Amino acid sequence: MNKIVALLLIGVFTIVFAHDVQIISIDNKDEKITPKTIEDVFKTNGFYISDNRDMNTPFMKQFGQTDFKVYNLFTAYHMQSVKNLAKEFPRIGLLTPMSMSIYTKKGENKLYVSSLTLDAMSKITGIPVANKDLQNIAKITKSLLEKAIPNGQWETINYGVTPSEKELITKMNITLKDTQWKEDSESLIEEFEGNIEMQGFVQAGYNDINYYFKEAEDKTFDLFISESICKLPVIYAVAKTKPEAGAFAPCSVMFYKKADSPVMYVEYPNVYNWISSLTIVDKEGLKELLEAQAKMEVILHNLKSDYNKF
Repeated sequence: MNKIVALLLIGVFTIVFAHDVQIISIDNKDEKITPKTIEDVFKTNGFYISDNRDMNTPFMKQFGQTDFKVYNLFTAYHMQSVKNLAKEFPRIGLLTPMSMSIYTKKGENKLYVSSLTLDAMSKITGIPVANKDLQNIAKITKSLLEKAIPNGQWETINYGVTPSEKELITKMNITLKDTQWKEDSESLIEEFEGNIEMQGFVQAGYNDINYYFKEAEDKTFDLFISESICKLPVIYAVAKTKPEAGAFAPCSVMFYKKADSPVMYVEYPNVYNWISSLTIVDKEGLKELLEAQAKMEVILHNLKSDYNKF
């Protein structure tokens, strides 16, 4: 009887966390699994590889040290699913590409890969969890990670999602002049790229999503691109306590304009996703995240105000 009561009490006080990030791991002492072998599995299964960037080299160059034997930011997207979604849900561009971190800590042999869950993908893009194409992205990503990491184990994450009062997507739009939208959009994107570079951000990838529509002679969009943006001190600081943060880095800044509208939209999933989804409390990490967010908001504000002056 006492055992039954004890079990019931354990059941009552068991906390089930919701998670935005999932992590698969394996003992990789023989180092047979590498960022390249993982990339190859995705490449041969319908994914476009945007980048698979070794971060240890820039960590050592800028900060003189790294906590990792391996730390890569791997960005890719499932081409067919993105094509299927983009017309109705252009915010799929916020996950085009989606990000994963591949890492092994110094002094350890365990290799980890972090990625976003279906719930997180839905939260960021606004695409319903029940959407078949979004489900497909999540399902294929998980199955390919299991294929790339045979006998890998899905980690138990000991924290949940912290509710955020902040908007998780930073949004800006500009109404372009009809007769010169092409020249103006190109000029605005060039100005954006110049400004982020001056503020210490790095363009870590460029994806022309509209390429697939133009190839099919589909004129839904005049413009649809995403740029992967990273600020090295941010991922360096946050990865010290939450290396799985690479599931959010680099972030995708998307620019799109539909053919039947003069409005160009600029949006990206901001740092409040990191803070909320990873329950970040580390002071150094929070400082770097919030400083980066403030700089990006100024860049976008100035981009719009400068254009509207003319």
